[in-house]
Amino acid sequence: MSVVVVAVFSPLEGRRPELRAALRAGIAAAHAERGCLLYAIHDADDGTIVMIEKWESRADLDAHAEGAAIDGLRRDVAPFLAKEVLVTTMTPLPEGTVEQGLLHHITT
Repeated sequence: MSVVVVAVFSPLEGRRPELRAALRAGIAAAHAERGCLLYAIHDADDGTIVMIEKWESRADLDAHAEGAAIDGLRRDVAPFLAKEVLVTTMTPLPEGTVEQGLLHHITT
């Protein structure tokens, strides 16, 4: 069963560009990890930066959480955060159509 993660990063006043750059720096490493289906950052209207992730399994997510890429990410973003990152882990409950009822990665 896949696992979806939403992480909300709250930048210090005036430090959003640096936080965005620090998050971008770790994307390639996360994309290369086993089980990574989606790992994307988004600017939110409230001034936060939101990361949405999808992993093939809980074991893949756990390996990511304990790996070097996430250690580097934590270290790189720390100077730019106003508060602790809010991380929510979820299990998909797909309903309706695949396109509209499931967070999925589209390949072309």
